[in-house]
Amino acid sequence: MALRLLLAVAVGALALDLAAALGVNYGQVADNLPSPQDAAVLLRALKATKVKLYDADARVLSAFAGSGVDFTVGVPDNLVPRLASNPSAAATWVRANILPHLPATSITTVTVGNEVLTGTDTTMLRSLLPAMESLHAALAACNISSHIAVTTAHSLAVLSSSFPPSSGAFRHDLLPYITPLLSFLAKTNSPFLINAYPYFAYKGDPGSVDLDYVLFQSNAGVLDVATGLRYGNMLHAQVDAVRTAICAADYGRAVEIQVSETGWPSQGDGDEAGASPQNAARYNGNLMRLVAQRKGTPGAPGEPLQVYVFALFNENQKPGPASERHYGLFKPDGTPAYDVGVKAPTIGGWKGSGNDNGNGANNGTGGGAGLVVAEGPSETGGGVGPGTGYYTISSATLKAKRWRCTGSTPLMAIIFLVVYGLCWS
Repeated sequence: MALRLLLAVAVGALALDLAAALGVNYGQVADNLPSPQDAAVLLRALKATKVKLYDADARVLSAFAGSGVDFTVGVPDNLVPRLASNPSAAATWVRANILPHLPATSITTVTVGNEVLTGTDTTMLRSLLPAMESLHAALAACNISSHIAVTTAHSLAVLSSSFPPSSGAFRHDLLPYITPLLSFLAKTNSPFLINAYPYFAYKGDPGSVDLDYVLFQSNAGVLDVATGLRYGNMLHAQVDAVRTAICAADYGRAVEIQVSETGWPSQGDGDEAGASPQNAARYNGNLMRLVAQRKGTPGAPGEPLQVYVFALFNENQKPGPASERHYGLFKPDGTPAYDVGVKAPTIGGWKGSGNDNGNGANNGTGGGAGLVVAEGPSETGGGVGPGTGYYTISSATLKAKRWRCTGSTPLMAIIFLVVYGLCWS
């Protein structure tokens, strides 16, 4: 009874945050990145309040202790089969990667694998949901499952049809995996994550795809005749296609949709159309402005959109075409990869000499101009269509409940230690 009273006091000290907020993916596939402490300086300059990792890097989580930033951490693909087959492995992972950082660092979501369902490993496909269930059970055993969601990110390739948005449908071969996964997400109040890149559509067919349409610039839009909804940008259309597919899957209750990755490269190979600093600035600048305006998609106009921009830094060790190494808002020395508008502080402690070119070589010197989140690049046409990234719920679904600690008071620390102590034994 005493513990329940303590928990009731704790819940009373938590604040519900439903506002759209800027999120940034913090990837680290590079050998020349600044320290997590310096990354924190840049994220503060961006006014980013949500950060997504692809692991549970203790250095990063410790560096952000007391910052108020909400973290999404990741379980790597290679651990998914183990968590699925051995529930004690999930408990061990939680004890090692989550509990040591609470409550000082806010962890709100854990992703299990990345784009697993569009891979070719059948063992991974079969293991995904059991691994998520094991991890949720491990969090529940620590009394934190109501504050930390468990989910997984998907590529748009899970869809067999995405245009028009009203025709959105999941691939038939994936329905045996997606339908029970959606049921799990609905039951645990966890979001459906989608990685959405209009850039890929433009790169694949630049002669037919309207650049203004994919960059949130002024354009005539595209009408979905079946619904009568007009789309001013491709990202909204992609999200509502996912929304339609989820509704058609017949799994039960509505599920929140979030876009866990979206962005635009500032440089690419000769055959990568549209990869330029100017287009990256327009895409991300307009996107960030829409987040600040709390815009919704045509399919859910009343729901503010949340975005995870990809990515914080250019990552010089990512494989593939040159564009893969140039999605960063910042170069490794902390200078902006392109101008989206605002000044940011010069970071310290970086040992390089300046501008990363994507292959590890640097030229130039460090600087201090940075980015603005609430304003896109100034455009005389003024056309900004609605669009974003870390998405929103459908109009029929319940609003997401996200709890945040109001402060690391001694009482809160004691409560967390009492509750989490149950998991250490």
